Amino acid sequence: MEEQIAALAAELAALQKSTAGLNRTTAEMYYYLTIPLMVLIHAGFLSYEMGASRMKNALSSGIKNILAFAFLIPTFYYVGWFIYWAFPTGLTMSEGAMEISGLAYAIEVANPFGEVMGPNLSDSATGVFFGAFAMFAATTASIMSGSLIERIQIVGFVILAIILGAFVWILGAAWGWHSDGWLVTALGYHDFGAAGVVHAIAGFFTLGVLINLGARIGKFNPDGSANAIPAHSLPATLVGLMLIIAGFWGFLMGCVIFPGEPWSWGEGIFHTIYGTPTNLSAMTFNILMGFAGGAIAAWVITHDPFWMMSGALGGIIAVAGGLDLYWPPMAFVIAMIGGVIMAYASKVVEKMQIDDAVGAVALHGIVGLWGVVAVGIFAAGYPALAIEGGPTISLYGQVIGALVMAALGFVPGYASSLVLKQLGLLRVPKEAELLGLDKVKVPSVPYPEVLGPAAGPTTPAE
Repeated sequence: MEEQIAALAAELAALQKSTAGLNRTTAEMYYYLTIPLMVLIHAGFLSYEMGASRMKNALSSGIKNILAFAFLIPTFYYVGWFIYWAFPTGLTMSEGAMEISGLAYAIEVANPFGEVMGPNLSDSATGVFFGAFAMFAATTASIMSGSLIERIQIVGFVILAIILGAFVWILGAAWGWHSDGWLVTALGYHDFGAAGVVHAIAGFFTLGVLINLGARIGKFNPDGSANAIPAHSLPATLVGLMLIIAGFWGFLMGCVIFPGEPWSWGEGIFHTIYGTPTNLSAMTFNILMGFAGGAIAAWVITHDPFWMMSGALGGIIAVAGGLDLYWPPMAFVIAMIGGVIMAYASKVVEKMQIDDAVGAVALHGIVGLWGVVAVGIFAAGYPALAIEGGPTISLYGQVIGALVMAALGFVPGYASSLVLKQLGLLRVPKEAELLGLDKVKVPSVPYPEVLGPAAGPTTPAE
């Protein structure tokens, strides 16, 4: 009998070990797959921006986007990931109630010169989590990128992208997208899909930059009226927007915590980053309803294909903050409101003599704020953090959080671009803008049959 019990115990232990290993590998693979899906976002922004540019600027628009992506990876590795874990409770770097924040904890889990930030067979989480967050960081830069096309210097843009992606947005994420974040613990801030901590911050950072950058030559007339500067390839722009939406599924997949691991919130079900329960089914309902509501509303208001597709993205942004909580018909209405807000906000921005080439301030900034505030209107009273006696979601907390995100984006965006402007690193010379940035910066042309061949050799010299 004792031998049978011992054999069963050994068999049970082996089964538990095998199950744990399978769960660990599945969790690792889950986050690993979010990363190429999020790369689709950047493929989409690439097509979106190049299509939105005039022919003479198409390649330079794409190049700055790719360079920002490339520069953000190492800067986020050395700085951004550390900020997320060090600063949730504020600038003091003190430890939070969950004991997963502060200077000591950041040194333990995010030291770029330590063993944890590299190949480690005992750690299946850090690398893939870092990769997902690095994609979020790159997304903020891509949001900004399209608004600035056709007149910003590549060097200046890359510097701004690093400031936004490796310093600014991740500080907002530490405050409002971390279970020790002071906005969460003190105000019950809830922003599941990052309507505020990614979109609003990036949109208002972009607004600060646009004020200093100025409008493209020929955009505004002396009487203040605006001229349309149409995309040279609207089909490429529309395809790009659809790719961004496809990549958004990976973005939102990366917003949940996989169950059953030592770093998980629990067993058997996904949780939000705040520890509240959710599942992929809720996300699926509301992503699709958000897409539909935003697209329909924007089309009815504008009858413009570009704004229709932007509205689809705006609808998802509008429901992102409460994606885990909304009833699908409610999400549809919230998304429709987001689509209407986007259409009218873009007109207000243009009337302010601000040349936002792709409407990112309205789409990501203003609609991102709506996505945050909507959670306070439609989900007030729900737990904001999975601890006994913890904070609950409130309209007050969401409004304060929205204001913090807007200020956190705008102030650094305005200040850093003003410094670059004074240094002569923000805007290209007038002659280069008139000639086209591809002629000045790129030894190739996007459409040689139309624009003529590039100057110089087209193949490496032997």
